[in-house]
Amino acid sequence: MRLKGTCCRAPAVRGKRRCRMHGGAPRSGAPKGNRNAYQHGMCTPDARAERHRMKALLEDAWKLLIELK
Repeated sequence: MRLKGTCCRAPAVRGKRRCRMHGGAPRSGAPKGNRNAYQHGMCTPDARAERHRMKALLEDAWKLLIELK
């Protein structure tokens, strides 16, 4: 288990500075055009914009409730 902020403890690939899992071996690392972040749809531009709109709407609602008190 890798602790946050520490280096990987796997040995480096011969002639490289990194291990086979973090970029030492040929074709290692994330594939080109990696779409893993979009698997659940939370990181799409549309989802981010929707969250931003909802946050602004909730802030306006809270301000209105405070004014009505």
